[in-house]
Amino acid sequence: MPKLLALTGSPSAHSRTDVVADHALRHLTRSHPGFATARLAVRELPAADLLAARRGEPEIRRALEAVAEADGLIIATPVYKASYTGLLKAFLDLLPQDGLAGKTVLPLATGGSLAHVLTIDYALRPVLAALGARHVTAGRFVLDSTVERGSGPDRLRPEAELDLLQAVDEFADALRTTGTPPTAATPLTPATVLTATDALTATAAP
Repeated sequence: MPKLLALTGSPSAHSRTDVVADHALRHLTRSHPGFATARLAVRELPAADLLAARRGEPEIRRALEAVAEADGLIIATPVYKASYTGLLKAFLDLLPQDGLAGKTVLPLATGGSLAHVLTIDYALRPVLAALGARHVTAGRFVLDSTVERGSGPDRLRPEAELDLLQAVDEFADALRTTGTPPTAATPLTPATVLTATDALTATAAP
């Protein structure tokens, strides 16, 4: 059974990024049976051990083992200062140089402005490639305004959820081919984002 790990890099316990990652995991569980899923929030690791790169400490060691054992990863982060979070960076720095070798990765990012849509392709994707990721599927940038929070369950607006679930389906399809040797040049598909115009179109005519 392929193992999937959702890794979230938000420092907030009430993060929209976590809402997006949870939606992705629920869709995988419902629509793509046969995957063993788990979730790791980097903020829950001991901060002193993380910042001091104490790889041998129990919680840090278990987190690194979870990454090593996973066949695929969803890596989700909010955008801070036009990049992924320092918290996520601190954890990725603990991985060995080939820490993502042979793995399929779906990058996700959340942010308040379309000005940050290229964060996945120009900040996060190069790090994933440097760590040896076998296949980085098309990422998604989710606008904060499309994540609705309130007294009821957190949810995404329909147009954003549809786009996210399409990315998850593509990721699941890629995971199913992990037994096939990769080609010499596996494409790193650019991230996509739902613009305001796309959202109106999706809402008017699903």
